[in-house]
Amino acid sequence: MAALPLPPANGGLLLRIPQMDCPTEEGQIRRALEGFTDIRSLRFDLPARALTVDAPHAVWPAVTAAITQAGFKAEALSVPPSAEQTARAQRREWLRLVAALGVAAAAELLHLLAPQGMAWQAAGMVAAVIAIALSGLAVFRKGLAALLRGQLNINALMAVAVSGAFAIGQWPEAAMVMALYALAELIEARSVERARHAITGLLALTPAQAEVRQPDGSWARLDAKTVAVGATVRVKPGERLALDGRVTAGQSAVDQSPVTGESVPVDKAAGDAVFAGTINQGGSFEFEVTQPAAGTVLAGIIRAVEAAQGQRAPTQRFVDRFAAVYTPAIFVLALAVAVGTPLLLGWPWLSAIYKALVLLVIACPCALVISTPVTIVSGLAAAARRGILIKGGVHLEQARRLRVLALDKTGTLTEGRPILVAQQAPDGAALPDRVAQLALSLAARSDHPVAQAIARGLPGEARPVNEFAAAAGRGVTGRVDGMALLLGNHRWIHERGLCTPALEAVMQAHEAEGRTVSLLADEGGVLALFAVADTAKPSSREAVAALRELGIAPVMLTGDNPTTAQAIARQLSIDEVRAELLPQDKQAAIGELGARGPVGMVGDGVNDSPSLAAAAVGFSMGAAGTDTAKEAADVLIMNDDLRKVAETIRLSRRTHALLWQNIVLALGIKAVFFVLAVFGNATMWMAVFADMGASLLVVFNGLRLLRR
Repeated sequence: MAALPLPPANGGLLLRIPQMDCPTEEGQIRRALEGFTDIRSLRFDLPARALTVDAPHAVWPAVTAAITQAGFKAEALSVPPSAEQTARAQRREWLRLVAALGVAAAAELLHLLAPQGMAWQAAGMVAAVIAIALSGLAVFRKGLAALLRGQLNINALMAVAVSGAFAIGQWPEAAMVMALYALAELIEARSVERARHAITGLLALTPAQAEVRQPDGSWARLDAKTVAVGATVRVKPGERLALDGRVTAGQSAVDQSPVTGESVPVDKAAGDAVFAGTINQGGSFEFEVTQPAAGTVLAGIIRAVEAAQGQRAPTQRFVDRFAAVYTPAIFVLALAVAVGTPLLLGWPWLSAIYKALVLLVIACPCALVISTPVTIVSGLAAAARRGILIKGGVHLEQARRLRVLALDKTGTLTEGRPILVAQQAPDGAALPDRVAQLALSLAARSDHPVAQAIARGLPGEARPVNEFAAAAGRGVTGRVDGMALLLGNHRWIHERGLCTPALEAVMQAHEAEGRTVSLLADEGGVLALFAVADTAKPSSREAVAALRELGIAPVMLTGDNPTTAQAIARQLSIDEVRAELLPQDKQAAIGELGARGPVGMVGDGVNDSPSLAAAAVGFSMGAAGTDTAKEAADVLIMNDDLRKVAETIRLSRRTHALLWQNIVLALGIKAVFFVLAVFGNATMWMAVFADMGASLLVVFNGLRLLRR
């Protein structure tokens, strides 16, 4: 698999670590570097045995020293390994292990089929030594280093088990066990890389070149990394976008699923944002580049997922702590079987030692240790594929615990801008076209959001307005076709004595629905009534229903007035509403709701930041369209689809279920073979296959999260 390192924008320490060839070593290095607060992110490339450390230059020597102290040799690199170099290294690795398996099989055949004699036995032993050397030298080096540091890890267990088997004459089994163990480690490492590259692989789909307008007006294909911000890029039908930008000419439908997870193409026209890695499915269009190649939304997603992988989830921390006790305990148990049973129970020494060695092989906690990271990484990658960016495994696990979800109203449950929802004559009749044109002419001259909503909602073209004036907090006046007109709010019409009981009743009915009413009047009276409202998004009702199905209580928190808030809540079947809240009030509400259980918060604005930070899990909406990441949130929904919140919670619950399935599988298989080993019914062959089989089971079970 091609290496896809993303060097930090400000540079980083690039290391080659020859002994790092499986997720176990990666975990040891992560733990060795946990104390460095200056490290921003760690990016591991197991196939290339490379590590990129995003940290200030001043801490590089200390980082290298910590890795060395953990028992790993660290070599500085000037450039990341190329895809070709990584592929070549992988081929060498597979060939070496295939050769080791072949030689180990030859040793086994010599032991079983060759005539009894010193020469044939010596040939078999030589074959076993060659197989162990081909597959296990790195294991012996790492195991010896661990033993010298007083540690009992997986490599130490395997080194002792293989050495002991060879010493008691079971050299064919020793060779095959080491070869199969090395093969299992390689498969595990590649499986973790598959999960990790499920997202970074999207970067490879981003075109390396873009068609850029030149100063003389011609077009030229240039390396995307060299295209400057502000340049104009042209995209043809069927092409992928190489950079982020804003459409300046043309229109099309764009498949944004790699970035936002949207299942249907999104229409784009002048002024709309477009993202690198998305696919133009319609006509040609041009866009102005708004970010360099290294700063695209897609590149940011990849960096964020890589950083999230470095945060260990609660289950992963539990497994690490368990393995730290489990491995030494098994070593002591094996020692007791090897020494204690001959002395206390009279078992033959060779038989007791063999059973102890089988225990050591079975005891290797590979499956247990690998069960959590591969599942967590798969969950993070699966979420990012769906346009959900989770900032760490801890938040992926925490989401399943939510019992209450607080929802901001404006921009989260609603569209976030007012639209014209009703227009009528004072008597309730349909509005004449001429009256609508008069209202459009006045509204188009105002910059007030309500007036702009009326102007957007009325058809036709605005006519010239003379003597235009705005009255703060009331409305606007002007002359259109010689007629003196005003477009104002309820209060202004009331102050002018133009209200009637029938008109008051109509306005009150609209206002009870949370609508803002504006009226068009001339000197003789009211000509038209317009109702404007911030409407609920089409997906919000479905999203709230999905939350209820998951057993989560939705609560609306808004700074809007109670009437408008209750109107939206009724539309969406939200029972609990807290209105007229300041940012600090929302934060306090999160604390109060916490009495019912873990509380999530969904918001989209700066004023939601305190409550997002206070919540057990904070969800930020529409993150793909913002210039800066929502730092206070734990989960970023890349588009503004509220249904993604329920999808995140479902993914969290499935991830948790798979985590515990893997733990039960790993420990259950080992428990069965413990019993078989103690009572003499298990061989080292069976032990290594059990360990290898358990490891592959938990790996493939965790990778199921990547399936759509």
